[in-house]
Amino acid sequence: MNKIQKLGCACEKPASTYTEFRSSELGIDKTNGRFAEVSIQQCKLCQRIWIHYFVEYESFSKSGRWYKGIVSKKDRPQITPENAVEYLENLDWYVYGGSYFDSKGEFGQGKLRVDL
Repeated sequence: MNKIQKLGCACEKPASTYTEFRSSELGIDKTNGRFAEVSIQQCKLCQRIWIHYFVEYESFSKSGRWYKGIVSKKDRPQITPENAVEYLENLDWYVYGGSYFDSKGEFGQGKLRVDL
């Protein structure tokens, strides 16, 4: 499990907003027909790098869900859209939310609920 220290930065707050990050697209995870959007975000304040994973099934209401977790600079080059879920599941903690959870953000760890 990857241990990630909390620094108390605003980016760690479950309800942090996209305006607190610089973002770039990493790609689409097509595993199991998810077509999830995977991006890399960097906090404007502390400069830490996050992996952001968003999936939504258009034919199902309240199916949108996202997960984000901190990525070390040494691990960043190895992360792809296809292995992002595995990476997030192995973190000590991550933040998740979305209409599926009826939440703007919570802390979690372990298995991600990304499939129908």
